[in-house]
Amino acid sequence: MQELLYLEIPTPDTASVRQWLQADFVLDNGEKIITPDGLRWKIPVINATSGRVELSVFVWSVQRTTYLKVFLWGDQPFPEQKRILQCLTKEIRNRFPNCYPEPPVIDAQKSIFAELEPYYPLTVKYFQKMPNGEYDLKRAYWWEQRWREGVKNPQKPRQVIFYQENNGEENTKNSSSSSSSSSSLSPVTCPLSPEYDLIYIGGALGSIHAAVMAKLGYKVLLIERLPFGRMNREWNISRDEIQSLINLGLLTNAEVEKIIAREYKDGFNKFFDANNPSKLRSPVLHTPTVLNIALDSDKLLQVCGEKLKAAGGDIWDETEFIRADISSSQVSINIKHLPTGNEQQVSGRLLIDAMGTASPIAWQLNGGRAFDSVCPTVGAVIEKGFEPGVWDADYGDVLYSHGDISRGRQLIWELFPGSGEELTIYLFHYHEVNEKNPGSLMEMYEDFFTILPEYRRCDLDKLVWKKPTFGYIPGHFSTSSSDRTIAVDRLIAIGDAASLQSPLVFTGFGSLVRNLERLTTLLNTALKHDLLTSQHLNKIRAYQSNVAVMWLFSKGMMVPTGKFIAPQLINSMLNTFFGLLAGESLEVADNFIKDRCDWFTFNRLALKAAIKNPALLLWIWQLAGWQDLLRWVGNYVSFARHALVSALLGIWFSQFLKWSQSWLETHFPGLWLQLLVINYAISTGRPRLPPALR
Repeated sequence: MQELLYLEIPTPDTASVRQWLQADFVLDNGEKIITPDGLRWKIPVINATSGRVELSVFVWSVQRTTYLKVFLWGDQPFPEQKRILQCLTKEIRNRFPNCYPEPPVIDAQKSIFAELEPYYPLTVKYFQKMPNGEYDLKRAYWWEQRWREGVKNPQKPRQVIFYQENNGEENTKNSSSSSSSSSSLSPVTCPLSPEYDLIYIGGALGSIHAAVMAKLGYKVLLIERLPFGRMNREWNISRDEIQSLINLGLLTNAEVEKIIAREYKDGFNKFFDANNPSKLRSPVLHTPTVLNIALDSDKLLQVCGEKLKAAGGDIWDETEFIRADISSSQVSINIKHLPTGNEQQVSGRLLIDAMGTASPIAWQLNGGRAFDSVCPTVGAVIEKGFEPGVWDADYGDVLYSHGDISRGRQLIWELFPGSGEELTIYLFHYHEVNEKNPGSLMEMYEDFFTILPEYRRCDLDKLVWKKPTFGYIPGHFSTSSSDRTIAVDRLIAIGDAASLQSPLVFTGFGSLVRNLERLTTLLNTALKHDLLTSQHLNKIRAYQSNVAVMWLFSKGMMVPTGKFIAPQLINSMLNTFFGLLAGESLEVADNFIKDRCDWFTFNRLALKAAIKNPALLLWIWQLAGWQDLLRWVGNYVSFARHALVSALLGIWFSQFLKWSQSWLETHFPGLWLQLLVINYAISTGRPRLPPALR
């Protein structure tokens, strides 16, 4: 028996594929025998040594997707075997093409459950079982609509940032167009002095940074569209990473212990390998110090909110950002209180965009390249209901797949134990942003509720659902430290709005926390010396050359829109890399996943991967194309140059800054900010985190 063909057919309707195969697909000769899952095609071979040869064709369903395989039975090739396989593939692709459905347009005056049930029956059924399920489903639907709006109109984003000339007239530089809702607003008449030093838009990641800046003595306003403290995601991190919140004085050791819901012993990384060659099957990669602490996000936000207010800051929740007007002396924003519909204006020295992928500011500043990649992510916090033995709460799944490519996506699971019997489970995929295929939360949720029992044995109707978790976690394929605009005069983006992410775990929270000291120190310096122009603010970013060079890795996890690739290819690539990490020390794997991989380790692992699986280069070429490969070569050269500069400057540069700070910062604040940027660039991302610059 020999496997001849393996196809992923992008439809959950396996019965239709089977019926088409049995009724409509025909060959020129031979005997067609119908089987329960497909057909057999027999050809008599008349010679002295062989009997019959036949093809066995069958389909099956997993991950809400259909798969097909063809096997050869016999001692010699089937007549015209190659032509038959090509014909079968072509006809299947024509009959069952890629499809990227959009959520239906709904009537906002009607129940969202009734409106979506014909399209996403399981999603509606289980959201109805969740507290605040109707509100949260509306939120998920709204987020997808906002994301699609940005992806489909990248060159003409909705204008929300306006510029005021010194004479008070409005200027629309750096803006492509404006929506009717924004352009109908009158230019703002700014008060003589700003009411706040910092205005944050976005209360999740924004609340952490806002609380730190408020404790430094700045007057801070935090604006949040949701009721403050509500989260669409849970947060996981490690001990060494959360230490930065203690170092910055935001949390005490005792407070950290109170917000930890669970600390597990080990995390597993394993990808489906049943269809991989034996040499590309890898053992489980154990990462006991990666995302092994589950935080109670509600408690963390509550603590940040309390500390923000205690330091004199304000929180305005259930308030939507409408537009911002920037002048040479301040930024004024229009906002709307959603429960009452009241609009007002408020001003500050600096506006900080922490709205994530829902940010219209990010789209306006960067147009078609606001985000290059994204992880559409869905899931839920499940309070209880799993049978004993299904999962041990001392362990987590960091990255796991239980099947091959599914409808153009390599689906990946995460599972993190929480307090008591709680489990937080995510389903996501790496996705290249494409206007024809933005990535759908609604489709992902229907997948989640359908295939969760395939991933972890359970009866969905017996589970107690606490809350949904969802979002778009973005990425940007950086080719340099300045190829993306994260700031203009008196405005800067942080977190997901700035595409601050990791190529492997794609978590904006972890990336922000790892870089919080860097961002805080640089922003504090800029505010102290009023260095609030785009020239200075655009330097305050968490760019790392070792992270930038890794974007090709995440690119290799994405199925290009409109293309079909071998279903097992992405799992084969993942097993190649994670198999290598499984053979390394825990420290190497930990550094690799936490963005601390140095130049020598990267090259050593890349060379070992190429030797182990020479087809990798061809696979990456297929997925990325020659243009992205050329872009990546530039990244690699930058990575090597950065490694050389870091080696030359080393520790003495940091010591020089400490020695010269008193006079250099006073007389040349702009130069001082630039030198701090350089220092963080050469120190961040080392295998061992350096002591903070004081």
